[in-house]
Amino acid sequence: MNKRDYLYSPWRLSYVAGEKEEGCVLCRHLDPGKDQQHLIVKRFEHCYVMLNLYPYNNGHIMVVPYAHKSSLVDLEPVVRSELIEVMSIAEKILRELYSCDGINIGLNLGKAAGAGIDEHLHFHLVPRWAGDSNFLSVIAGERVIPESFESALQRLAEAFRKV
Repeated sequence: MNKRDYLYSPWRLSYVAGEKEEGCVLCRHLDPGKDQQHLIVKRFEHCYVMLNLYPYNNGHIMVVPYAHKSSLVDLEPVVRSELIEVMSIAEKILRELYSCDGINIGLNLGKAAGAGIDEHLHFHLVPRWAGDSNFLSVIAGERVIPESFESALQRLAEAFRKV
């Protein structure tokens, strides 16, 4: 077997190995000076948009409130309102940039609901295309993401700058 017979995704090793840093991973992104490093696409008054570090598809983003809350009822109404408005903007941008056929928008509240980070709620927006489940995801449970983080970050940040 040669190198081309393997699918490499070394950025997932720390996730697979279960390596965890102290504190909330979503609260670490409060320093605007590190937006590119933290894959932050755009900041709003009460929330921010970032690329998902472990995406399911190209363009997989998250909308995250700055407030460290685990439930929607714990957020101020103005924050809940802004989250919906930002997701509407993100939907428009994802449709334009990725020409997707649909978008999954999800919020998992609590570990039992599938939340990987249950202490800080966040919404996922995952672009979808008709027939986007190929043999790799069906047989091997793996996805191929052909767009680099750098390219996605640049394209999305440019589109969000126009809002």
